[in-house]
Amino acid sequence: MVRMFGTDGVRGIANVELTPELAFKLGKSGALVLTDGTHKPKILVAKDTRISGDMLENAMIAGILSVGAEAVRLGVVPTPAVAHSVREFKADAGVMISASHNPVEYNGIKFFDGKGLKLSDELEDEIQALIENDFNDSAILDGINIGKVSDDPLSIEKYIDFAKKTIDTDLKGLKVAIDAANGASYIAAKKVFEDLGAEVFIINHEPNGLNINDNAGSTHPEGLKKFVLENKCDLGLALDGDADRCLAIDENGVLVDGDKILLISALALKEKGKLKDDTLVVTVMSNLGLDIAAKEKGIKLIKTNVGDRYVLEEIIKHGYSLGGEQSGHVIFGDFNTTGDGIVTGVQLASIIKESGKSLSELAKVMKTMPQVLVNVTVSNNHKYIYDTDEDIKKAIRQIENDLGDRGRVLIRPSGTEPLVRVMIEGEDQKEIENDANLIKDLIVSKI
Repeated sequence: MVRMFGTDGVRGIANVELTPELAFKLGKSGALVLTDGTHKPKILVAKDTRISGDMLENAMIAGILSVGAEAVRLGVVPTPAVAHSVREFKADAGVMISASHNPVEYNGIKFFDGKGLKLSDELEDEIQALIENDFNDSAILDGINIGKVSDDPLSIEKYIDFAKKTIDTDLKGLKVAIDAANGASYIAAKKVFEDLGAEVFIINHEPNGLNINDNAGSTHPEGLKKFVLENKCDLGLALDGDADRCLAIDENGVLVDGDKILLISALALKEKGKLKDDTLVVTVMSNLGLDIAAKEKGIKLIKTNVGDRYVLEEIIKHGYSLGGEQSGHVIFGDFNTTGDGIVTGVQLASIIKESGKSLSELAKVMKTMPQVLVNVTVSNNHKYIYDTDEDIKKAIRQIENDLGDRGRVLIRPSGTEPLVRVMIEGEDQKEIENDANLIKDLIVSKI
């Protein structure tokens, strides 16, 4: 069975790979798998701003209603608002229709269970198996027993109120610039920071269905860097299309990535006695510099596979306070069950305010080791060629031997795109660039 689900739900080019027919089946199967049959189930459905969202939302809701479940439309809200709302509503499940940081032609569908958690591999496989088995001849409901749809026009206000309550101070005196990526945070982000007293500037906040992530947001922070400098801001926050990730820009226009945000946040929690077991959960993609700095500061690191769902599993399993990814998915375990870009920004801003330090000063806590990430475009059936072809394996071993304990090689298939990611860390930037491109060229020659 080729897995339908990647590391963050089902994703593909809208109307080509992720079709309305597939969305209907996912809605129907998800409703059957995620509800226990003891009551009329309720499933929340939200979306980001991309043009295909309406099409997939309607198809998804039709599938949900066809098996007798109720659907509640939340409209355009950030992904973390769905996770929060599921718990707030005491709903059976939630659905976010978004392709996160991907270009507009993509879209995706990710489920949350009744606790606001992303689904386990086992539950995803159960949903897929039900579709592939044509729903096991499930009974067809007549027109009396199908579900109804309703709207919750206040869902965005409820999330804004929640995000503000994650800190117990105000942000008066701070100048904050926000890049909303023309995505799902274009209303909530500005309102949260304004209500907390910050002077707020916002860019890329006029979505038209086609401009989501277009030279904007966390994947393209260049414009925000320039804006922060020109407007003498204390902090810039670059969100992605569904606002579950956040990267920061310091007052000098320098990028502060997820690793540094995590360490800054961990140290602030540790100082307050709120960092459970002095432990931070990260992924194998975290920079070696984080390992070194965390050890110096007395913070233990636990590493998971790539994907915020795996970070969250570890957080929940042991009750840890904080975890996330270099890409900007940051999970504050005391507040939400997924990466939350707005809450991350609020937390970081409060640390700046309470410490009296600039973000550039706070970011000095960690020195980033040179790191190169090269993407190789491959078809799905070639995603694991780096682990099966003997010539590629030999080249990787040689590079690892040359780096010794001065660096590392990490190669993994993307869970959301047709890519193999080649990441190499080491002391010499030029050396690791050459090594990464050598592996890339070898993979390309083999396919």
